[in-house]
Amino acid sequence: MPTMAPKPHSSDLRKGRVSLSGQIYHITTVTTDRMPVFAEWRSARVLINALREAQTRGAATTLAFVVMPDHLHWLLQLEGDASLPKVVGSVKAVAAHKLGQQIWQGGFHDHALRRDDDVIETARYIVANPLRAGLVDQLVDYPHWDAVWL
Repeated sequence: MPTMAPKPHSSDLRKGRVSLSGQIYHITTVTTDRMPVFAEWRSARVLINALREAQTRGAATTLAFVVMPDHLHWLLQLEGDASLPKVVGSVKAVAAHKLGQQIWQGGFHDHALRRDDDVIETARYIVANPLRAGLVDQLVDYPHWDAVWL
């Protein structure tokens, strides 16, 4: 009988993670038990404001994002000497604090884009999530996304 590989844990996702200033990352982070916390307008706007605060602090430049009912996709360029886990952790903590509840699953997934990766194509993939999920028929009808190229 074949042996099944163990499922990764959030702590395993952090092994070997490198934070490089100026590097572009695609971040995905999920709510606990996939609860649709951000299906409510106010909750989604709280998270969007937390992303903006990270940019105001100079920790990251947001290139694109979409807030889905139960997760966030965020394309960012890391700035200064902030580490990626600190930046993402801060955004998650600010949103949770302002909403008055623990909302996040531990950890997050990150993908550092290589020089040959198409950043705009990645941004398009991110903001098209509501279309692929069947939440809207046209992206213009989904209120919780943005991209710097607009």
